[in-house]
Amino acid sequence: MTLPLHELAALGTATCWATTGLFAADAVRALGPFYFNLIRQIFVTVLLLLIVWATSAWGSLDLHQALILAASGVIGILIGDTFNFAAVGRMGPRRAGAIFALNAPMAAILGWAVLGEALPLQAVLGIALTAAGVALAILGRPRSNAHRFETLQGRFLIGAGFALLAALGQALGSLIARPVMATGIDPYLASLFRVGASGMVMGVLAGLPLAPKPLARPSPHILLLTAGTAVIGLLIGMTLFLYALQGGKTGIIATLSATSPVIILPLLWLRTGQRPSGLSWCGALLAVAGLALIFLR
Repeated sequence: MTLPLHELAALGTATCWATTGLFAADAVRALGPFYFNLIRQIFVTVLLLLIVWATSAWGSLDLHQALILAASGVIGILIGDTFNFAAVGRMGPRRAGAIFALNAPMAAILGWAVLGEALPLQAVLGIALTAAGVALAILGRPRSNAHRFETLQGRFLIGAGFALLAALGQALGSLIARPVMATGIDPYLASLFRVGASGMVMGVLAGLPLAPKPLARPSPHILLLTAGTAVIGLLIGMTLFLYALQGGKTGIIATLSATSPVIILPLLWLRTGQRPSGLSWCGALLAVAGLALIFLR
């Protein structure tokens, strides 16, 4: 069976976001989530400007669409990503990912309620199985001899609240962008307006007296980590996600993109040396079963 390109793109997004979550924790804890997100957005905005200029994609977007994408970026990237990285800094990528994966059912419900995206029963079951599998896969990791990625900094409920706000921001950002992407807008141009608008607002906020202060002066190593996660997660991952939204329903695309916590299991194993538990692998299999229901609908 040949899988639809848009849904394959969503799985590519999940892979990019899994890699970002794995390597972002140290940089987030060094810079703080606000400035980590701001630096990566400035870097990616410059890259996207160069790509759009080179491909001459400017003419495919009108002012109304640009404003919608800008609003989507502020909600999905400024709010969603900043709170997500705040959760990663406090809870580590595993716990934060468990809660952030709730953006998939949130997006499915919002897509049905707001955009009228009716989903067949088989797709609904697939979404439910995938979300449950993702939760099992990351919550089932062993707690003994915890790696620094597994350490909890601050109160758990605060970190959980950050992850829930991140999930809601991601779901709302997807919902807002979906009608514009369905018109066939160039994904790089759409990414430019989303990332650029979010970065501009964050830059203004950074100049306010109440803005958070950087936790430390970034070292070359931290800047390299930040740039790497920006290219993988924001430039490649976000562009793939927007391409996926061109041809897929919001709930399904969000669900496929939310499988990053399953993809991160073997990556965490390689990075930390801690083998995932049997429950984690059962969750991964359950998620794969859910994906099969979605693809075979």
